[in-house]
Amino acid sequence: EDPSVRLFREYLKIDTVHPKPDYDAAIQFLEHVGTDLGLACQKVEVCQGRVVLILTWQGTNPRLRSILLNSHTDVVPVFEEHWTYPPFEAVKDSQGNIYARGAQDMKCVSIQYLEAIRRLKAEGKSFARTIHLTFVPDEEVGGHKGMEMFVQRPEFRALNVGFALDEGLASPSDTFSVFYGEKSPWWIKVKCMGSPGHGSRFISNTAAEKMHKVITSFLAFRESEKQRLKSDSSLTLGDVTSLNMTMLEGGVSFNVVPSEMAAGFDIRIPPTVDLKAFEEQVASWCRGAGDGVTYEFHQKCMDQHVTSTEESDPWWKAFSGVCKDMKLQLKLEIFPAATDSRYIRAVRHPAIGFSPMNRTPVLLHDHNEFLNEQVFLRGIDIYAHLLPALASVPPLPAEG
Repeated sequence: EDPSVRLFREYLKIDTVHPKPDYDAAIQFLEHVGTDLGLACQKVEVCQGRVVLILTWQGTNPRLRSILLNSHTDVVPVFEEHWTYPPFEAVKDSQGNIYARGAQDMKCVSIQYLEAIRRLKAEGKSFARTIHLTFVPDEEVGGHKGMEMFVQRPEFRALNVGFALDEGLASPSDTFSVFYGEKSPWWIKVKCMGSPGHGSRFISNTAAEKMHKVITSFLAFRESEKQRLKSDSSLTLGDVTSLNMTMLEGGVSFNVVPSEMAAGFDIRIPPTVDLKAFEEQVASWCRGAGDGVTYEFHQKCMDQHVTSTEESDPWWKAFSGVCKDMKLQLKLEIFPAATDSRYIRAVRHPAIGFSPMNRTPVLLHDHNEFLNEQVFLRGIDIYAHLLPALASVPPLPAEG
């Protein structure tokens, strides 16, 4: 077996699943690999029990802005009864498919970064720009105790980031998905207050009647966005606003009309949408449902920064140039969900989401998540071409 594949499978066997990820074991493993490669190592505890590991390959001109290779160590929960193989045993079948939670999201990318660096170092290469690898916790639960805190710290600022790579998605076709921006996640809870009473009577002005109007307005908008996506083949999921009702609360007994009901909505808004206007739309849906209808945000991301994909941009030119040379077909998209890239972009650093997995079904968070070993190895090859190009971008005007 290829040593890179063996290392990948070892990493997959470390159980970093929520709600109790074994972060210590993951950090220890990655630190060992980094030390073996001669990379400098730094650990930053952003809050109790949440450590960011930084591995650094020093450039020949440390004053230049660095390349950041980001990945997260945590994975989402599994329902083992739906898996063909145990999700933390990294079983490889006769076709070379490696089954494990994190195979696509995103332990593959962490090892691909490291193995690309191993190859470049073995070839005696060195580059002007420093390359930092960051391995962060808690991305799968919103990154609030991970990257969101890390970007505000002096240790992050000291990395002097010029350009960042982070996770993307698998692509079932020949093309590779490249994400230059993300949707803004809004989690909204709508509360409806109304007249209570006995379940046998026609009470007027009930919370349920108001909630019915709220849900109708929200879901009618959902349907219109769904149809817009369906009717225009040039659009991807990242180009439309997705909306789902994810929670419904209320009631105490079958024979009591409740005085209060609540519904939770998960909304993901593309960077092309005017967020103030969209909130006014939400407010009007609530006003239209009657008095005593209020809403509150449980998450409200207002950052709409996107990374330039203009050929005049030196970072994009370096990235896309390699892809052209390697004959990789790229599909530029807005990421439909949310990754740690949004925190990197929010502090004004360009970031691209890219996981080099084409001809692969999208199985992140799904049962039987797998990655084929040949696709994995090809990814190392792609990074071994990308990193020299990015780390050799000539000094920019701002860098003197």
